[in-house]
Amino acid sequence: MKNPFGDQQVPGAYHNLKERIYKRVSAGVNDRIFGMAQKAYEHALNEENIVLSRPERKRLFSQILKQVLEDVLKKAGGT
Repeated sequence: MKNPFGDQQVPGAYHNLKERIYKRVSAGVNDRIFGMAQKAYEHALNEENIVLSRPERKRLFSQILKQVLEDVLKKAGGT
């Protein structure tokens, strides 16, 4: 929605709704999701008695986290 008094967006317009909601959600959720995934990953490695070097551990975690987040997006109906 255009502001009738200039080129600025009307505060609260739908145009910036996604950004405003993202900031509110991501502020508290990102660290919690990362922490939960990391804890589950470490637990799984311990359960399987898997020993990896730090770079291998980090690389595998990134791959698994990416796959988990893609699965979450699918469940949410995202692309």
